[in-house]
Amino acid sequence: MIRWILSLVCLVSLLTFSLPANAIEESETPTITEEQLQAAENIAQKAFEAAQQGNFAASEQYWSQLIEQFPNNPAVWSNRGNIRISENKLDEAIADFDKAIEIAPDAPDPYLNRGAALEGKGLYQEAIDDYNRVLEIDPQDPMAYNNRGNAKAGQQRWDEALIDYQKAAELDPNYAFARANAALIQYQIGDTDAAIKSMKNIVRRYPMFPDVRAALTAALWEKGKEGEAESNWVAAVGVDNRYQDLKWVEQIRRWPPKMVEALGRFLDLD
Repeated sequence: MIRWILSLVCLVSLLTFSLPANAIEESETPTITEEQLQAAENIAQKAFEAAQQGNFAASEQYWSQLIEQFPNNPAVWSNRGNIRISENKLDEAIADFDKAIEIAPDAPDPYLNRGAALEGKGLYQEAIDDYNRVLEIDPQDPMAYNNRGNAKAGQQRWDEALIDYQKAAELDPNYAFARANAALIQYQIGDTDAAIKSMKNIVRRYPMFPDVRAALTAALWEKGKEGEAESNWVAAVGVDNRYQDLKWVEQIRRWPPKMVEALGRFLDLD
Protein backbone atom coordinates (compact mmCIF):
# COMPACT_ATOMS: atom_id res chain seq x y z
CA MET A 1 0.00 0.00 0.00
CA ILE A 2 1.50 3.27 -1.13
CA ARG A 3 0.85 6.84 -0.06
CA TRP A 4 0.55 9.68 -2.51
CA ILE A 5 1.91 13.16 -2.14
CA LEU A 6 -1.41 14.59 -3.19
CA SER A 7 -0.74 18.07 -4.44
CA LEU A 8 1.83 20.48 -5.78
CA VAL A 9 0.01 23.49 -4.36
CA CYS A 10 3.01 24.12 -2.11
CA LEU A 11 5.46 23.60 -4.94
CA VAL A 12 7.77 26.41 -3.90
CA SER A 13 8.31 24.97 -0.43
CA LEU A 14 8.50 21.42 -1.76
CA LEU A 15 11.40 22.39 -3.98
CA THR A 16 13.54 22.87 -0.90
CA PHE A 17 11.64 20.53 1.45
CA SER A 18 14.05 18.81 3.83
CA LEU A 19 16.96 19.25 1.44
CA PRO A 20 20.43 18.44 2.72
CA ALA A 21 22.34 21.59 3.52
CA ASN A 22 24.73 21.16 0.63
CA ALA A 23 22.21 19.88 -1.90
CA ILE A 24 21.68 23.19 -3.64
CA GLU A 25 23.50 26.48 -3.43
CA GLU A 26 21.41 29.52 -2.54
CA SER A 27 22.35 31.19 -5.81
CA GLU A 28 21.09 28.17 -7.72
CA THR A 29 17.60 28.20 -6.18
CA PRO A 30 15.25 28.83 -9.11
CA THR A 31 12.79 31.68 -9.13
CA ILE A 32 9.38 30.24 -9.86
CA THR A 33 6.76 32.45 -11.43
CA GLU A 34 3.04 32.22 -10.78
CA GLU A 35 2.61 31.03 -14.37
CA GLN A 36 5.09 28.19 -13.85
CA LEU A 37 3.32 27.16 -10.64
CA GLN A 38 -0.05 27.07 -12.39
CA ALA A 39 1.36 25.10 -15.30
CA ALA A 40 2.91 22.60 -12.89
CA GLU A 41 -0.38 22.26 -11.04
CA ASN A 42 -2.15 21.56 -14.31
CA ILE A 43 0.33 18.84 -15.23
CA ALA A 44 0.08 17.28 -11.77
CA GLN A 45 -3.71 17.27 -12.01
CA LYS A 46 -3.50 15.52 -15.37
CA ALA A 47 -1.13 12.97 -13.86
CA PHE A 48 -3.54 12.18 -11.03
CA GLU A 49 -6.52 11.99 -13.38
CA ALA A 50 -4.68 9.65 -15.75
CA ALA A 51 -3.79 7.38 -12.84
CA GLN A 52 -7.40 7.33 -11.62
CA GLN A 53 -8.47 6.26 -15.12
CA GLY A 54 -5.87 3.47 -15.17
CA ASN A 55 -3.73 5.20 -17.80
CA PHE A 56 -0.48 4.76 -15.92
CA ALA A 57 1.75 5.28 -18.94
CA ALA A 58 0.32 8.76 -19.49
CA SER A 59 0.57 9.55 -15.78
CA GLU A 60 4.22 8.52 -15.77
CA GLN A 61 4.91 10.85 -18.69
CA TYR A 62 3.33 13.76 -16.85
CA TRP A 63 5.43 13.14 -13.74
CA SER A 64 8.52 12.87 -15.95
CA GLN A 65 7.73 16.31 -17.36
CA LEU A 66 7.61 17.71 -13.84
CA ILE A 67 10.87 16.00 -12.94
CA GLU A 68 12.53 17.72 -15.91
CA GLN A 69 11.24 21.07 -14.68
CA PHE A 70 11.79 20.51 -10.93
CA PRO A 71 14.53 17.88 -10.49
CA ASN A 72 15.09 18.88 -6.84
CA ASN A 73 11.48 18.27 -5.83
CA PRO A 74 11.17 15.00 -3.86
CA ALA A 75 7.38 14.90 -4.35
CA VAL A 76 7.53 14.49 -8.12
CA TRP A 77 10.12 11.70 -7.89
CA SER A 78 8.06 9.89 -5.27
CA ASN A 79 4.82 10.21 -7.21
CA ARG A 80 6.42 8.89 -10.39
CA GLY A 81 7.71 5.98 -8.33
CA ASN A 82 4.15 5.27 -7.19
CA ILE A 83 2.97 5.13 -10.79
CA ARG A 84 5.80 2.80 -11.69
CA ILE A 85 4.70 0.45 -8.90
CA SER A 86 1.27 0.40 -10.54
CA GLU A 87 2.97 -0.52 -13.82
CA ASN A 88 4.99 -3.24 -12.02
CA LYS A 89 8.20 -1.39 -12.92
CA LEU A 90 9.54 -2.10 -9.47
CA ASP A 91 13.25 -1.51 -10.04
CA GLU A 92 12.54 1.82 -11.75
CA ALA A 93 10.15 2.76 -8.94
CA ILE A 94 12.81 2.01 -6.34
CA ALA A 95 15.27 4.21 -8.25
CA ASP A 96 12.76 7.08 -8.10
CA PHE A 97 12.24 6.63 -4.36
CA ASP A 98 16.02 6.48 -3.88
CA LYS A 99 16.26 9.88 -5.55
CA ALA A 100 13.45 11.32 -3.44
CA ILE A 101 15.18 10.05 -0.30
CA GLU A 102 18.50 11.53 -1.44
CA ILE A 103 16.82 14.93 -1.76
CA ALA A 104 14.67 14.69 1.38
CA PRO A 105 16.14 12.09 3.75
CA ASP A 106 13.77 13.00 6.59
CA ALA A 107 10.53 12.77 4.59
CA PRO A 108 8.59 9.59 5.47
CA ASP A 109 6.62 8.98 2.28
CA PRO A 110 9.46 7.88 -0.02
CA TYR A 111 10.54 5.26 2.54
CA LEU A 112 6.96 4.03 2.89
CA ASN A 113 6.51 3.79 -0.86
CA ARG A 114 9.91 2.21 -1.47
CA GLY A 115 8.93 -0.39 1.11
CA ALA A 116 5.85 -1.25 -0.96
CA ALA A 117 8.04 -1.71 -4.05
CA LEU A 118 10.48 -3.90 -2.12
CA GLU A 119 7.56 -6.02 -0.91
CA GLY A 120 6.53 -6.45 -4.53
CA LYS A 121 9.96 -7.97 -5.18
CA GLY A 122 9.62 -10.26 -2.17
CA LEU A 123 12.36 -8.36 -0.30
CA TYR A 124 10.44 -8.34 2.95
CA GLN A 125 13.26 -7.55 5.37
CA GLU A 126 14.40 -4.60 3.26
CA ALA A 127 10.80 -3.39 3.21
CA ILE A 128 10.59 -3.73 7.00
CA ASP A 129 13.75 -1.65 7.32
CA ASP A 130 12.06 1.13 5.33
CA TYR A 131 8.88 0.94 7.43
CA ASN A 132 10.99 1.08 10.57
CA ARG A 133 12.58 4.25 9.21
CA VAL A 134 9.12 5.77 8.70
CA LEU A 135 8.26 4.94 12.31
CA GLU A 136 11.48 6.55 13.49
CA ILE A 137 10.35 9.74 11.75
CA ASP A 138 6.70 9.41 12.80
CA PRO A 139 5.98 6.77 15.47
CA GLN A 140 2.23 7.34 15.05
CA ASP A 141 2.02 6.51 11.33
CA PRO A 142 -0.75 3.88 10.93
CA MET A 143 0.12 3.05 7.33
CA ALA A 144 3.69 2.19 8.28
CA TYR A 145 2.40 -0.25 10.88
CA ASN A 146 -0.03 -1.79 8.40
CA ASN A 147 2.63 -2.14 5.72
CA ARG A 148 5.12 -3.58 8.17
CA GLY A 149 2.44 -6.09 9.08
CA ASN A 150 2.16 -6.99 5.39
CA ALA A 151 5.89 -7.58 5.16
CA LYS A 152 5.97 -9.65 8.36
CA ALA A 153 3.07 -11.70 7.02
CA GLY A 154 5.18 -12.27 3.91
CA GLN A 155 7.77 -13.77 6.25
CA GLN A 156 5.02 -15.82 7.95
CA ARG A 157 5.62 -13.99 11.23
CA TRP A 158 1.89 -14.10 11.89
CA ASP A 159 1.78 -13.02 15.53
CA GLU A 160 4.01 -10.02 14.89
CA ALA A 161 1.98 -9.08 11.81
CA LEU A 162 -1.21 -9.16 13.87
CA ILE A 163 0.29 -6.81 16.45
CA ASP A 164 1.22 -4.33 13.71
CA TYR A 165 -2.23 -4.47 12.10
CA GLN A 166 -3.93 -3.95 15.45
CA LYS A 167 -1.64 -1.01 16.20
CA ALA A 168 -2.51 0.55 12.83
CA ALA A 169 -6.23 0.18 13.57
CA GLU A 170 -5.74 1.60 17.06
CA LEU A 171 -4.01 4.68 15.66
CA ASP A 172 -6.69 5.14 12.98
CA PRO A 173 -10.02 3.51 13.88
CA ASN A 174 -11.28 4.24 10.36
CA TYR A 175 -8.42 2.31 8.75
CA ALA A 176 -10.62 -0.50 7.46
CA PHE A 177 -7.87 -2.33 5.60
CA ALA A 178 -5.75 -2.67 8.74
CA ARG A 179 -8.75 -4.16 10.55
CA ALA A 180 -9.38 -6.50 7.61
CA ASN A 181 -5.75 -7.61 7.59
CA ALA A 182 -5.93 -8.32 11.32
CA ALA A 183 -9.01 -10.50 10.77
CA LEU A 184 -7.21 -12.48 8.06
CA ILE A 185 -4.33 -13.15 10.43
CA GLN A 186 -6.72 -14.19 13.18
CA TYR A 187 -8.07 -16.81 10.79
CA GLN A 188 -4.55 -17.90 9.87
CA ILE A 189 -3.53 -18.53 13.47
CA GLY A 190 -6.70 -20.51 14.19
CA ASP A 191 -8.75 -17.89 16.01
CA THR A 192 -11.64 -18.53 13.64
CA ASP A 193 -14.53 -17.25 15.71
CA ALA A 194 -12.75 -13.98 16.48
CA ALA A 195 -11.89 -13.60 12.78
CA ILE A 196 -15.51 -14.07 11.71
CA LYS A 197 -16.72 -11.67 14.38
CA SER A 198 -14.19 -9.06 13.21
CA MET A 199 -15.19 -9.52 9.56
CA LYS A 200 -18.88 -9.14 10.36
CA ASN A 201 -18.19 -5.96 12.30
CA ILE A 202 -16.24 -4.54 9.37
CA VAL A 203 -18.97 -5.47 6.87
CA ARG A 204 -21.58 -3.88 9.09
CA ARG A 205 -19.69 -0.60 8.88
CA TYR A 206 -18.40 -0.98 5.31
CA PRO A 207 -20.98 -3.11 3.47
CA MET A 208 -19.31 -2.62 0.06
CA PHE A 209 -15.85 -3.84 1.18
CA PRO A 210 -15.23 -6.76 -1.21
CA ASP A 211 -12.07 -8.07 0.47
CA VAL A 212 -13.86 -8.72 3.73
CA ARG A 213 -16.98 -10.02 2.00
CA ALA A 214 -14.88 -12.57 0.11
CA ALA A 215 -12.99 -13.63 3.25
CA LEU A 216 -16.22 -13.91 5.19
CA THR A 217 -17.61 -16.09 2.39
CA ALA A 218 -14.77 -18.57 2.79
CA ALA A 219 -14.85 -18.57 6.58
CA LEU A 220 -18.63 -19.06 6.76
CA TRP A 221 -18.55 -21.81 4.12
CA GLU A 222 -16.03 -23.70 6.21
CA LYS A 223 -18.42 -23.34 9.16
CA GLY A 224 -21.24 -24.88 7.13
CA LYS A 225 -23.18 -21.63 6.89
CA GLU A 226 -23.72 -21.97 3.17
CA GLY A 227 -26.57 -19.51 2.67
CA GLU A 228 -24.80 -16.71 4.52
CA ALA A 229 -21.59 -17.50 2.64
CA GLU A 230 -23.32 -17.32 -0.75
CA SER A 231 -24.92 -14.01 0.15
CA ASN A 232 -21.55 -12.48 1.00
CA TRP A 233 -20.02 -13.90 -2.17
CA VAL A 234 -22.61 -12.24 -4.39
CA ALA A 235 -21.83 -8.93 -2.69
CA ALA A 236 -18.05 -9.45 -3.02
CA VAL A 237 -17.87 -10.29 -6.72
CA GLY A 238 -20.50 -7.68 -7.52
CA VAL A 239 -17.95 -5.08 -6.45
CA ASP A 240 -14.68 -6.79 -7.44
CA ASN A 241 -14.62 -10.00 -9.48
CA ARG A 242 -10.87 -10.51 -8.99
CA TYR A 243 -11.68 -12.63 -5.94
CA GLN A 244 -12.77 -15.35 -8.36
CA ASP A 245 -9.10 -15.66 -9.34
CA LEU A 246 -7.38 -17.61 -6.57
CA LYS A 247 -3.94 -16.85 -8.01
CA TRP A 248 -4.62 -13.13 -7.73
CA VAL A 249 -5.83 -13.53 -4.14
CA GLU A 250 -2.70 -15.47 -3.20
CA GLN A 251 0.00 -13.61 -5.11
CA ILE A 252 -1.26 -10.05 -5.53
CA ARG A 253 -3.67 -9.47 -2.64
CA ARG A 254 -1.50 -11.86 -0.58
CA TRP A 255 -4.03 -13.41 1.76
CA PRO A 256 -2.46 -15.79 4.29
CA PRO A 257 -2.42 -19.48 3.25
CA LYS A 258 -5.31 -20.83 5.36
CA MET A 259 -7.63 -18.11 4.10
CA VAL A 260 -6.59 -18.82 0.49
CA GLU A 261 -7.20 -22.53 1.02
CA ALA A 262 -10.65 -21.89 2.47
CA LEU A 263 -11.62 -19.69 -0.48
CA GLY A 264 -10.24 -22.33 -2.84
CA ARG A 265 -12.52 -24.98 -1.35
CA PHE A 266 -15.50 -22.64 -1.75
CA LEU A 267 -14.61 -21.90 -5.37
CA ASP A 268 -14.16 -25.60 -6.15
CA LEU A 269 -17.64 -26.36 -4.84
CA ASP A 270 -19.13 -23.25 -6.38
